[in-house]
Amino acid sequence: MRLSVIALLSALAVSSVEGFAPSFGTTVARRSALKMAVEDNEVKEVRVGVIGCGRIGIVHLGAITKAPNVKPIIVSNPTVSKAEAAATQFGVPSFTSDAMDVITNPDVDAVWICSPSSFHAEQIKACAENGKHVFCEKPLATDLAATVEAINACNDAGVKLMTGLQRRFDPNFRRVKQAIEDKEVGETIMIKLCSRDPSPPPFEYVKGGGGIFADMAVHDLDMSRFLAGSDPIDILAVGSCHIDKSIEVLDGSEKYDTASCIVRYPGGVQAMVDVCRQSSYGYDQRAEVLGDSGMIATDNVYPNTAKIYRNEFTGNADMPYDFFLSRYTEAYVSETIAFCESLVNDTPVPCTGQDGLAALIMALAADKSAEENRWVSFSEVVQSVYCSDPQSCEIIPMDVFPSGFVPTDDPRDLLIPDVDQVKEAVAGENANTHDDNDDDAVLANGKSGRKRDAVKGFFKKMM
Repeated sequence: MRLSVIALLSALAVSSVEGFAPSFGTTVARRSALKMAVEDNEVKEVRVGVIGCGRIGIVHLGAITKAPNVKPIIVSNPTVSKAEAAATQFGVPSFTSDAMDVITNPDVDAVWICSPSSFHAEQIKACAENGKHVFCEKPLATDLAATVEAINACNDAGVKLMTGLQRRFDPNFRRVKQAIEDKEVGETIMIKLCSRDPSPPPFEYVKGGGGIFADMAVHDLDMSRFLAGSDPIDILAVGSCHIDKSIEVLDGSEKYDTASCIVRYPGGVQAMVDVCRQSSYGYDQRAEVLGDSGMIATDNVYPNTAKIYRNEFTGNADMPYDFFLSRYTEAYVSETIAFCESLVNDTPVPCTGQDGLAALIMALAADKSAEENRWVSFSEVVQSVYCSDPQSCEIIPMDVFPSGFVPTDDPRDLLIPDVDQVKEAVAGENANTHDDNDDDAVLANGKSGRKRDAVKGFFKKMM
């Protein structure tokens, strides 16, 4: 029975590639080191390495050490003194200046990528090549083509990839999501989000940072998609400079410290986002959803509930938390636990590579809208990607696409199935054929099915 199933899937793969046969590699599907540790030793401990010991790396190390049964065993940073300091602070037994020492460490189950954005894509690919699961801070890459390649590298290798978008795990935003799902305010009509930092970043940070939409508003754009529960249609964005006039010399949306977006979703749902690099009254992070039978809204988070009542003032005794490092402490821990639970239990990650891709597409579309002063559809951005195979992609003008190539409107068409989609497909195949659950059959079926589906998707786009 097992051989007949493999033969059937192999035949389907071959029949799908007649006339087009890109190379998809020969990665062998296998259990991760983590899953083997759980099954063989019954110890559900996730052993992780962290790349990057700057501000965000320290935040994640703090979250990792607070998560149960998650153990950091090695950290890296190009300035090795920073890696040493982080290792000392969090009790990590090993540190290095070379990220590859983390990625190739045989005891590491999953790698946290907290390095500068320009290094993300290549480090994700290296993790995939070495069979490591990946948690990567947004963005997964600095451009769309590299993002697609990085996601497909993980999907082809059969490792899990989670995008770090911590606001999805904040209890305030999650309560709003729950209200939407439970229809507590009826059907969604309008979503409003604001994000205002307490003070602007230095010029050196803004220059080369990707602009206000990719660097700052991307969290709010992603949250609008998370709350809407569907993919967006188009966007209208505007930007201006009010706080730090020195950045007006920069290119694109880097010259903006203030921006607003309107995003249209299916069913007429509208989302409005406003962001600003400075808020005189503290870190402002709020959400509001209007439904046809009510409204739900969040307030800012304060370090305490104390209020002062005086003749000239009544209100909170202290300002809201001063920045994301303190505001989202609980969210960082929750997303760490969620990712590690998905590894231990072999369940889908709650914030996928595809979610990271969608967030980047939204930010790029906002950039284009602000630059060209018009509505921009998200499919317009997706159509600029040409892939000769899943891990060889580039951004090229529509008028120079290869003859016969038909660009896709849907970013999902750019991706081959991830490890969890493969597992689901294998389960379906096994149920249909009454397979005997032999490990070799499951692994062979998973690889064949994944390759078959990947080839079908890319073949369709070349027709």
